[in-house]
Amino acid sequence: MQQDNPDELVTYTAAHGVATVTLNSDANRNALSTPLMRQLLDRFAEAEADDEVRVVVLGHAGRVFCSGADLKETAAAREAGEVPAALLTEVLSTMWTFDKPIVARVGGPARAGGLGLIAAADIAVCAAEATFAFTEVRIGVIPAVISATVLPRLRPRDASELYLTGAVFDGRRAETIGLVTQAVPAVDVDIAVAGYAEDLVRGAPGAIRGAKRLLRADRPDIGEELARLATLSAEFFLSEEGREGVAAFAEKRDPSWIPKQSRS
Repeated sequence: MQQDNPDELVTYTAAHGVATVTLNSDANRNALSTPLMRQLLDRFAEAEADDEVRVVVLGHAGRVFCSGADLKETAAAREAGEVPAALLTEVLSTMWTFDKPIVARVGGPARAGGLGLIAAADIAVCAAEATFAFTEVRIGVIPAVISATVLPRLRPRDASELYLTGAVFDGRRAETIGLVTQAVPAVDVDIAVAGYAEDLVRGAPGAIRGAKRLLRADRPDIGEELARLATLSAEFFLSEEGREGVAAFAEKRDPSWIPKQSRS
């Protein structure tokens, strides 16, 4: 039996006009490490260059779709004044401006940066049982970079609640607020994704590109917006609160800013 390549953090297959790009770092809950994001960009470049590919399905191996930034990598790099997750700006820009339709297949939990990937896709299908959360404020940072793709999707009141509380919500609510296109029972996720892919390959490639540009017409400078948000994000990751929040997460304790009577 052929063994999986442990260095292949993002896998790629293509058939019948559909490229399947799979986050394949289950041991790390598909966290957005620098190696994973670089491989993800490579896979999108591969799909873009293949004229036979008409649709990209972004899915995941393992239980978790994406846990957000790789906080271990972030903590290590931060001592040098770096924030590796800044590469997420390139990933989101690539997805947002991609000429071919992207369908996100979300069969399990997503947190923080993972929600940015979902929002960047043109269509997203999730398991109704999947859970989501903008957890950033609970570790002393903010959902800055992902706001470029997330905020155009969400209803303002929902964005306020979920950004500020960091509360967990399920797939049904993700559908209601616009984060995903459709929430279905877990056993039906693949059927729903396949249905969207089948519909999308029936569209003329040039017309699909044109339609996508119409849908993005109000965001012509997303690259500049992402660069600004990356700078803002880095300020919080490098701040005293950001350092304390990431340390508390790693040590599985409450951060120091939580009032004692409120701590679990």
